[in-house]
Amino acid sequence: MSRRAEFVSYAPKSVLNKGKRADHWFWSRYSAYPYLGCQHGCAFCYCREQKYSPFDSPDDFAYVIKAKQNSPELLRRALSRCTRDVVFTGDYQPAERLFHLSRQMLQVCCDLGFPVMVLERSPLVLRDLDVLQAIQGKARAVVAFSIIYTPESSQAGRCRSLENLAPPPEKRFAAMEKIAAAGILTGTCCMPVLPGLCDDGPSLESVVRWTADHGGQFVLSGSLTLADQQRDFFFRILGQHFPDLLDRYQRLYPPGSYAPVHQDWLAVARRIAEFCDRYGIRDRMPRPVIPGEKREFNKRLVEKLADRAYLLEITQQPDSRVWAYRRAAWAVEDLEQDVRLVYQRMGRKGLEQIPGLSGVIIGEIEPQLREESGYKDESAKDSLKLG
Repeated sequence: MSRRAEFVSYAPKSVLNKGKRADHWFWSRYSAYPYLGCQHGCAFCYCREQKYSPFDSPDDFAYVIKAKQNSPELLRRALSRCTRDVVFTGDYQPAERLFHLSRQMLQVCCDLGFPVMVLERSPLVLRDLDVLQAIQGKARAVVAFSIIYTPESSQAGRCRSLENLAPPPEKRFAAMEKIAAAGILTGTCCMPVLPGLCDDGPSLESVVRWTADHGGQFVLSGSLTLADQQRDFFFRILGQHFPDLLDRYQRLYPPGSYAPVHQDWLAVARRIAEFCDRYGIRDRMPRPVIPGEKREFNKRLVEKLADRAYLLEITQQPDSRVWAYRRAAWAVEDLEQDVRLVYQRMGRKGLEQIPGLSGVIIGEIEPQLREESGYKDESAKDSLKLG
């Protein structure tokens, strides 16, 4: 007899998580989720890790769903004291049909003019398309779909069995098409790419092609992470259903590891980049920036610097180069004034006083700053254009 879901309502003291700055994957600085546990029950979900899960057993994750009944009120109170930036929110598991908390949290973001990022496995998100469009009109909205295979994938049946109650990818792609038609940025998070199940070239290409065909503008890829009780849980599932893969995963994830010990994910990321280029989309998510906001230019520049760091990383360039661009992105993100004003007032010397900007990177961004700020000094080289 299958186990039935149990719903528990409770009132936490806080709901908003704050980062020092926006992350370089989803461009979110804040996150707020209305539920703990997930009925979809994907076997590979990192949320079973001890630091994310409130349950003693990882088996409870898909069956004991805790609804944060006061999450919309907590979110409104917290965001009213925050600088506007992207909020990662929304959770459209079946429990949302009962509690409607995701919709209420989106409405809070809309009321306060905050951009949102929603990552979803369910077409139920279409129920709240009206709120998402309202957010898009005031700030910006992004809806990405978590999809790691298509019906064309060679191991589609096996992948499907690991997703349990999650709606099939065909329905997610159909929802993506409607989101795109509504003028909202959308795409695919091909995460986690599972070794031996969905990491072959034809499977990766099919995900990219289906994304492009359904109006998606990007495909992000990432490796499987396994820690503590989630590692034990996932290995148990493999042993029960795919024993032929268990030894491979045990070698990739020895005790104490979090990410795979081999860098196969870099090759996967490069293949995704190649396929995205072939189908005219991106392997990075465009940053949702509110036009005309105080530091719009800075945020666009940060996006370019972070994208360059990612490209250097997946092409296995020296770590020193990768970190130079990453630190530069953080430095510009942390500036409290428009970097063009810094350059307009002090020229290159002003840029050199910003901790984290190396001379090489200053040389790349200086021509763009000169053009944008009207500064007259003529020394510069190649430009890191903000297309």
